[in-house]
Amino acid sequence: MASYLQINGVSVKAPKEFSYGLQTIDSDNSGRNAKGKMVRDVITEKVKLECTWGPLSMAEIASILSRVDASFFSVTYPDAKTGSMTTKTFYVGDRSAPSYSWNDAFKAIEWSGLSMNFIEQ
Repeated sequence: MASYLQINGVSVKAPKEFSYGLQTIDSDNSGRNAKGKMVRDVITEKVKLECTWGPLSMAEIASILSRVDASFFSVTYPDAKTGSMTTKTFYVGDRSAPSYSWNDAFKAIEWSGLSMNFIEQ
């Protein structure tokens, strides 16, 4: 069985929080007409995945971050609309990783989490 989340075909640690979003993309011609009626020229729908991981070791956070270095990459995830695991091409938004602890004696750092969004190409 496939992992909960894969980036470029490689399983990564499952996020603590996972949010599936579906964005409808309209053309510039969408808006209200002279009678105030909404008119839409829908171009497509795109998926946005919001992921937040809990505490991570240096190896775990490096593994996840290194997999999203490319401009575009594949993500396999549970798709709410299809009700199945789906693979699509995404790019990553901003990434944030707050520090949990810093040990001066060992120069070791642990991470209290990692947050990032995947936006469908």
